[in-house]
Amino acid sequence: MKGIGVTGLPGSGKSVVARMSKGLGVEIIRMGDVIREEANKRGADVGDVAVNIRRKYGKFVVAERCIGKIKEVEKKNKHIHPSENEKKNQKFFIIEGIRSPYEVKLFRKNFKGFKVIAIHSSPKTRFKRLKHRHRFDDSKKISEFKKRDNRELGFGIGDVIATSDYMIVNEGSLGKFKSDIRRILKNEL
Repeated sequence: MKGIGVTGLPGSGKSVVARMSKGLGVEIIRMGDVIREEANKRGADVGDVAVNIRRKYGKFVVAERCIGKIKEVEKKNKHIHPSENEKKNQKFFIIEGIRSPYEVKLFRKNFKGFKVIAIHSSPKTRFKRLKHRHRFDDSKKISEFKKRDNRELGFGIGDVIATSDYMIVNEGSLGKFKSDIRRILKNEL
């Protein structure tokens, strides 16, 4: 099993990396889906759940649940294709939405050669994207946007970005951004 993590503050462009990877046959695991599923079960705010789940179950909890999902996919793949050799049967994963150094540590423990791609965009650019994206948990007001950024920074995302293996600045054209992503994926896949 091999993997690459993608990190960046909300609206930076992580989902573009995931969409491009999926087109290459890479399995996508979204850490935010773990939080959204839990928030749905609890009927609670996504941001509150993101903080409370880590407080209650520990800093590794979201990564642990993602690894559980990855193992389920691996088990299913081995069951479906038992005659293929191990290398051919090996699955590649993109883990979108890494927030803390603890998560990186756990992924590196579980995936040999695990790398992290950080996507950076200015707050102005990210807020503009969030306003146009219309996802239910996106900030509509600048005060909510700043509060969300501060929450993410509190998880340690700044350290993850600063120590990433690759950094892409996503301020230019979508074409250039995709070209940068392709270059990294080509190098890693």
